[in-house]
Amino acid sequence: MNSSMIKALNSMNSYQMKLDLIADNVANSNTVGYKKKSAVFEDLLNTVKEQPDSFALDGRKAPLGFNQGWGSRVTGIATDFTQGTMKETGVLTDLAIEGNALFQVQVDAAGTAAYTRDGSFQISINEAGEAVLTTSQGYPVVATLPDGSQGRIVVPEGYAMQVRADGSVNAVDEIGDTIPLGRIRLVEAVRPDALVQAADNLFALAAGADADQAVAEVIPNTDNRLAVRQGYVEQSNVDLSTEMTDMIRVQRAYQLAARALSSSETMMQIANNLRSN
Repeated sequence: MNSSMIKALNSMNSYQMKLDLIADNVANSNTVGYKKKSAVFEDLLNTVKEQPDSFALDGRKAPLGFNQGWGSRVTGIATDFTQGTMKETGVLTDLAIEGNALFQVQVDAAGTAAYTRDGSFQISINEAGEAVLTTSQGYPVVATLPDGSQGRIVVPEGYAMQVRADGSVNAVDEIGDTIPLGRIRLVEAVRPDALVQAADNLFALAAGADADQAVAEVIPNTDNRLAVRQGYVEQSNVDLSTEMTDMIRVQRAYQLAARALSSSETMMQIANNLRSN
């Protein structure tokens, strides 16, 4: 296989992965709290070619050496944590984060943590008959309870949930009596590259990543410009016009690489025919 075919094949593989990411972004353009993904490219190793001294003829200005590239490849997937627009829903269980932070949820009985910007929460009844604040998939939202421990937000019967800007949660009844339920735990992605997108619109720790180094708890206040908004959800930060433009560009680049591969094959056929004749 000649070098032009190798370069074309490498480029086509990279462009296909880029198209898959664009398709994923477009499909989730209306998903609450979804964060745009993009591919990170890097050039493959170059081969240094050096021509013989006889190539250096009088008057020739071309250098004796040149670099031969082998295309590019996708080395990683970057997540854009830019905040999306806020949409008012009026639903008391809908929460949105204003600023750079993530909700923490519990995904299994062992207490494994995951993170999300999707605040379209709901009240679910658990095995003990308690009304617990969970994600739409049923994962409990982690909170710091009044005694300082971590647990779940449990809303007593006959009470409504009230969430303040600092994330503190109270239960309020019809006559205005309140019961403190805790404060929703928010974390900041100290190392965004240590978080990978998982199922159910969640972010999980990458393999080998340490949670203490990847995320850090934050409490909303005026200094860090963080706030929790009740009755709102955060829209996806995907810009459809940008994604469609990128898709057209990647498709054109893929077609060019495919044409280069086809041309290389044609040239090899011509060379084989000349040799056989």
